[in-house]
Amino acid sequence: MKRIAMFILGVLVLSTAALAQETDPAVDKALLAAPANLREAATVVKWKPDFTYDTLKKGTNRLVCYDRSGFPEQQPFSVECTSIANLDRVAQNLKFESIGDKVKTAAALDAAEKDGTRVKPEYGSVWYHMGGADKDHARTHVTIAVPGATAQQLGLPDNNKAGTVWIMNAGTSTAHLMTPGE
Repeated sequence: MKRIAMFILGVLVLSTAALAQETDPAVDKALLAAPANLREAATVVKWKPDFTYDTLKKGTNRLVCYDRSGFPEQQPFSVECTSIANLDRVAQNLKFESIGDKVKTAAALDAAEKDGTRVKPEYGSVWYHMGGADKDHARTHVTIAVPGATAQQLGLPDNNKAGTVWIMNAGTSTAHLMTPGE
Protein backbone atom coordinates (compact mmCIF):
# COMPACT_ATOMS: atom_id res chain seq x y z
CA MET A 1 0.00 0.00 0.00
CA LYS A 2 2.85 2.32 0.88
CA ARG A 3 4.47 1.69 -2.53
CA ILE A 4 1.24 2.47 -4.37
CA ALA A 5 0.82 5.72 -2.45
CA MET A 6 4.42 6.73 -3.20
CA PHE A 7 3.96 5.83 -6.88
CA ILE A 8 0.79 7.96 -7.14
CA LEU A 9 2.49 10.83 -5.33
CA GLY A 10 5.45 10.60 -7.71
CA VAL A 11 3.17 10.65 -10.77
CA LEU A 12 1.33 13.70 -9.41
CA VAL A 13 4.58 15.56 -8.74
CA LEU A 14 5.88 14.83 -12.23
CA SER A 15 2.54 15.80 -13.82
CA THR A 16 2.46 19.06 -11.89
CA ALA A 17 6.04 19.85 -12.89
CA ALA A 18 5.26 19.13 -16.55
CA LEU A 19 2.20 21.39 -16.45
CA ALA A 20 4.18 24.17 -14.77
CA GLN A 21 6.72 24.08 -17.60
CA GLU A 22 4.09 24.39 -20.35
CA THR A 23 4.01 27.87 -21.80
CA ASP A 24 1.41 29.91 -23.61
CA PRO A 25 2.30 30.14 -27.33
CA ALA A 26 0.87 33.68 -27.48
CA VAL A 27 3.20 34.75 -24.67
CA ASP A 28 6.18 33.00 -26.23
CA LYS A 29 5.54 34.67 -29.59
CA ALA A 30 5.23 38.19 -28.15
CA LEU A 31 8.44 37.73 -26.18
CA LEU A 32 10.48 37.00 -29.34
CA ALA A 33 11.08 40.76 -29.74
CA ALA A 34 12.47 41.11 -26.21
CA PRO A 35 16.19 40.94 -25.45
CA ALA A 36 17.02 37.60 -23.82
CA ASN A 37 18.09 39.21 -20.55
CA LEU A 38 14.71 41.00 -20.17
CA ARG A 39 12.39 38.31 -21.53
CA GLU A 40 11.60 36.35 -18.36
CA ALA A 41 10.57 39.43 -16.34
CA ALA A 42 8.59 41.15 -19.14
CA THR A 43 4.84 41.71 -19.13
CA VAL A 44 2.86 40.41 -22.13
CA VAL A 45 -0.43 41.93 -23.24
CA LYS A 46 -2.94 41.08 -25.94
CA TRP A 47 -4.58 44.00 -27.71
CA LYS A 48 -8.36 43.99 -28.12
CA PRO A 49 -10.30 45.58 -31.01
CA ASP A 50 -11.20 48.59 -28.82
CA PHE A 51 -7.48 49.38 -28.26
CA THR A 52 -7.50 48.18 -24.68
CA TYR A 53 -5.63 45.06 -23.65
CA ASP A 54 -5.68 41.97 -21.51
CA THR A 55 -2.58 41.02 -19.54
CA LEU A 56 -1.45 37.51 -20.49
CA LYS A 57 1.64 37.54 -18.28
CA LYS A 58 2.45 39.97 -15.48
CA GLY A 59 6.12 40.84 -15.41
CA THR A 60 8.41 42.36 -12.83
CA ASN A 61 10.38 44.77 -15.03
CA ARG A 62 9.07 47.72 -17.08
CA LEU A 63 9.16 45.94 -20.44
CA VAL A 64 5.86 45.05 -22.09
CA CYS A 65 5.56 42.92 -25.22
CA TYR A 66 2.67 42.23 -27.60
CA ASP A 67 1.85 40.62 -30.91
CA ARG A 68 0.73 42.88 -33.78
CA SER A 69 0.78 40.19 -36.47
CA GLY A 70 -1.90 40.75 -39.07
CA PHE A 71 -3.03 44.11 -37.63
CA PRO A 72 -3.75 46.83 -40.20
CA GLU A 73 -0.54 48.25 -41.70
CA GLN A 74 1.57 45.53 -40.02
CA GLN A 75 3.50 42.68 -41.53
CA PRO A 76 2.14 39.12 -41.26
CA PHE A 77 4.60 38.50 -38.41
CA SER A 78 4.99 41.52 -36.12
CA VAL A 79 5.89 41.57 -32.43
CA GLU A 80 7.03 44.53 -30.37
CA CYS A 81 8.24 45.40 -26.88
CA THR A 82 8.62 48.76 -25.16
CA SER A 83 8.30 50.44 -21.78
CA ILE A 84 5.03 49.83 -19.98
CA ALA A 85 4.78 53.64 -19.80
CA ASN A 86 4.20 53.66 -23.59
CA LEU A 87 0.98 51.63 -23.65
CA ASP A 88 -1.19 54.73 -24.20
CA ARG A 89 1.01 55.65 -27.17
CA VAL A 90 0.74 52.12 -28.56
CA ALA A 91 -3.06 52.21 -28.20
CA GLN A 92 -3.14 55.51 -30.09
CA ASN A 93 -0.88 54.10 -32.81
CA LEU A 94 -3.13 51.05 -33.19
CA LYS A 95 -6.21 53.24 -33.39
CA PHE A 96 -4.72 55.37 -36.16
CA GLU A 97 -3.35 52.32 -38.01
CA SER A 98 -6.82 50.72 -37.89
CA ILE A 99 -7.75 53.18 -40.64
CA GLY A 100 -5.93 50.69 -42.87
CA ASP A 101 -4.51 53.25 -45.29
CA LYS A 102 -0.95 54.48 -44.71
CA VAL A 103 -1.60 57.92 -46.23
CA LYS A 104 -4.71 58.49 -44.09
CA THR A 105 -2.94 57.12 -41.01
CA ALA A 106 -0.03 59.52 -41.57
CA ALA A 107 -2.49 62.40 -41.94
CA ALA A 108 -4.24 61.45 -38.68
CA LEU A 109 -0.89 61.20 -36.88
CA ASP A 110 0.21 64.57 -38.27
CA ALA A 111 -3.07 66.17 -37.19
CA ALA A 112 -2.68 64.79 -33.64
CA GLU A 113 0.91 66.05 -33.56
CA LYS A 114 -0.22 69.49 -34.72
CA ASP A 115 -3.16 69.82 -32.31
CA GLY A 116 -1.18 68.48 -29.33
CA THR A 117 -3.18 65.29 -28.79
CA ARG A 118 -0.38 62.95 -29.88
CA VAL A 119 0.59 60.82 -26.87
CA LYS A 120 4.31 61.18 -26.15
CA PRO A 121 6.44 58.14 -25.48
CA GLU A 122 8.61 57.90 -22.40
CA TYR A 123 11.86 59.75 -23.11
CA GLY A 124 14.73 57.31 -23.50
CA SER A 125 12.47 54.27 -23.75
CA VAL A 126 13.51 51.55 -26.14
CA TRP A 127 11.23 50.03 -28.77
CA TYR A 128 12.15 46.50 -29.87
CA HIS A 129 10.49 45.50 -33.14
CA MET A 130 10.58 42.20 -34.99
CA GLY A 131 8.66 41.76 -38.21
CA GLY A 132 8.51 40.10 -41.58
CA ALA A 133 6.67 37.57 -43.70
CA ASP A 134 7.04 35.01 -40.91
CA LYS A 135 9.18 34.34 -37.84
CA ASP A 136 11.97 32.79 -39.89
CA HIS A 137 12.19 35.84 -42.18
CA ALA A 138 11.67 38.55 -39.57
CA ARG A 139 14.05 41.45 -39.14
CA THR A 140 14.76 43.10 -35.82
CA HIS A 141 14.81 46.85 -35.39
CA VAL A 142 15.54 48.85 -32.24
CA THR A 143 14.80 52.54 -31.70
CA ILE A 144 15.06 54.85 -28.69
CA ALA A 145 12.35 57.44 -28.10
CA VAL A 146 13.54 61.04 -27.67
CA PRO A 147 10.29 63.03 -28.07
CA GLY A 148 10.89 66.65 -28.99
CA ALA A 149 14.65 66.20 -29.41
CA THR A 150 16.44 68.04 -32.21
CA ALA A 151 19.79 67.59 -33.90
CA GLN A 152 21.01 70.76 -32.22
CA GLN A 153 20.03 69.56 -28.75
CA LEU A 154 21.62 66.12 -29.03
CA GLY A 155 24.45 66.93 -31.40
CA LEU A 156 23.33 64.18 -33.77
CA PRO A 157 22.34 64.47 -37.43
CA ASP A 158 18.69 64.35 -38.46
CA ASN A 159 19.37 62.06 -41.42
CA ASN A 160 21.25 58.85 -42.13
CA LYS A 161 23.79 60.26 -44.59
CA ALA A 162 26.71 60.27 -42.11
CA GLY A 163 26.34 56.55 -41.32
CA THR A 164 26.06 57.25 -37.58
CA VAL A 165 23.26 57.25 -35.06
CA TRP A 166 20.73 59.86 -36.17
CA ILE A 167 17.41 61.39 -35.09
CA MET A 168 14.38 60.48 -37.18
CA ASN A 169 11.41 62.88 -37.01
CA ALA A 170 13.47 65.39 -35.01
CA GLY A 171 11.48 67.96 -33.06
CA THR A 172 8.27 65.88 -32.92
CA SER A 173 6.75 63.55 -30.35
CA THR A 174 7.83 60.76 -32.68
CA ALA A 175 11.53 61.70 -32.59
CA HIS A 176 13.66 58.62 -32.07
CA LEU A 177 17.25 57.51 -32.43
CA MET A 178 18.06 55.26 -35.38
CA THR A 179 21.18 53.16 -35.65
CA PRO A 180 22.97 52.30 -38.92
CA GLY A 181 22.34 48.88 -40.35
CA GLU A 182 18.82 48.53 -39.03
